[in-house]
Amino acid sequence: MDQPDPPQDGPGEPPEDLPRIDLSHPSPEQSGQQPGDAGELPADEHPEDPDVTATTLTRPPLSPAARVLLDRSRAGLLHAAAARTCSERYLAAHMAALRAAAAVLAVKGRPGSRGGPRSVWEVLPRIAPEMGEWASFFAATASRRAAVEAGRGDAITAREADDLLRDAEAFHHLVEASFGLPYQQVLPGALPTCN
Repeated sequence: MDQPDPPQDGPGEPPEDLPRIDLSHPSPEQSGQQPGDAGELPADEHPEDPDVTATTLTRPPLSPAARVLLDRSRAGLLHAAAARTCSERYLAAHMAALRAAAAVLAVKGRPGSRGGPRSVWEVLPRIAPEMGEWASFFAATASRRAAVEAGRGDAITAREADDLLRDAEAFHHLVEASFGLPYQQVLPGALPTCN
C-alpha cells in the first residue's frame, strides 16, 4: 500500500516547524536604531494617539478651583442620595448642581458686567449658551430651595426630590463632558427612599 504524502506547505508559507516572527513592529536591531535612540518613542507614546483631537487641544485647562467644585458637586450628589428626608435630598441635589455650574464659571470666567452680584443661573447662559436650558430649569427650582431652607413652602415629595437629584446628576455629567472628562457613574442604580 502506498502511504499518503505528508501535506506540503503552500507557496509563500513558512514550514510549520519554524517559529513565527511578528514583523509588524521591527525591533531596534532591524530598524538600525539602538534602544534609547532619540528617534524612538516610549511604548506609551504614539504620534497617532486617537484620544488627542483638535477639540481636546483647544479646551481650556481645568483649574484647581474647578476640580474642587466638581468634587464637591459629586460629594453633594452622594450626600443627596443618602439623605433620609426628601427636603434634605432636594436641597443637596440643588447645591450639587450649583457647584457644577460654578465649576463652569471657574473655567470660562465671568462676563464683564457692572451690576451687583448675580445668580450663577443668570450668568451661566451668557458664558455657556449650550447650558441655557439647564440654567433656566435650576433657576426655577432655586426659589423652592430657598423656601425649604427657610422652613416655608410646601413639603417636598419623594418624587420631586428624586427627580431633582437625577437632573442634578445629568447636569453634573454634562459639565464634566464639556471639560473633556470621562463619564463616571455617581449615583447607585436604585435610590434609597426618603421621607
